[in-house]
Amino acid sequence: MFAFLESLSLMTALGVFALCALLIGTIGTWLTGIVDQLADRTGLGEAIAGSVMLGAATSLSGIMVSVAAAARGQPELAMSNALGGIAVQTAFLALADITYRRANLEHAAPSIGNLMQATLLICLLSLLLVGAWTPPFTIFGIHPVTVLMFAGYGYGLLKVRDAQNDPMWQPKRTRETFEDTPDEDTDRRSLMMLWVQFLALAALLGLTGLVLERVASVIAEQSGLSATAVGALLTAVATSLPELVTSIAAVRRGALTLAVGGIIGGNAFDTLFAAASDVAYRDGSIYHAISNPVMLWLAITLLMTAILLMGLIRRERQNWGGIGFESVAVLVLYGLGAGLTLLA
Repeated sequence: MFAFLESLSLMTALGVFALCALLIGTIGTWLTGIVDQLADRTGLGEAIAGSVMLGAATSLSGIMVSVAAAARGQPELAMSNALGGIAVQTAFLALADITYRRANLEHAAPSIGNLMQATLLICLLSLLLVGAWTPPFTIFGIHPVTVLMFAGYGYGLLKVRDAQNDPMWQPKRTRETFEDTPDEDTDRRSLMMLWVQFLALAALLGLTGLVLERVASVIAEQSGLSATAVGALLTAVATSLPELVTSIAAVRRGALTLAVGGIIGGNAFDTLFAAASDVAYRDGSIYHAISNPVMLWLAITLLMTAILLMGLIRRERQNWGGIGFESVAVLVLYGLGAGLTLLA
């Protein structure tokens, strides 16, 4: 479908890449307002809407990159894009924390749903690690861990919903705590129109991801960068721009729980990039076709998520430079991963 993109020069490919990144970021801005409206009108709440609707929709371009790369026999690009996306989106949450000056974002937006989503993310990332160290056994070319990933994600969402509907504990309310209350409905668009716009923008994100995968392959071939570096540091960042835009936009709109839930829930959904890539990869188990640099990003994302979970539980009001210890640690870890990837 986009075979003509493979004949582009390096400079032209970089230009198309930048255009795709700009388009993805712009669509992400529009999606924030639509999902915020849907969260209020449907009664889902910002945590669930952020994690499922916003997280999944803004991840469509990324999953297209990973699946298309796996189908074309490029497991390094597929997996590094998936794991690099989770890492950079976690770093984006730290940047959103910087923009919120009243208190640490993790303190101001307490949510049992976000805590559950973070633990679900750790479980799913751990399953990827298990998959890499189990025998390369497949059924119809699909590793058993892939089935567990999809089932675990679905079961995890049910547990998140149950925890939200019947919480066994409540976070301590403080002066800086922001209540998740529906906004005053001043939008004249019908609920049906909001859904149509949401689906149209999500489809456009997916199409952009397909273009981005072909362009990324050209950049990797002509620049001399490894597939891991291109996936983790270029396509992962570009396809994750909606998360940066939407999280900061949500903070400015006062939808703090939506901002945190969109990142954490989106990260949990993004682990399915790897599972979907295994289905698309026809040369065996994709978990056994990845290199140590990709495994490094798996370890870093696990560590970043665990630190973020600590911050969500601890809920410090203020710390270093007005942001939480977890935000500082997350940014340092991402910088370390980027540096080691470029040096590999």
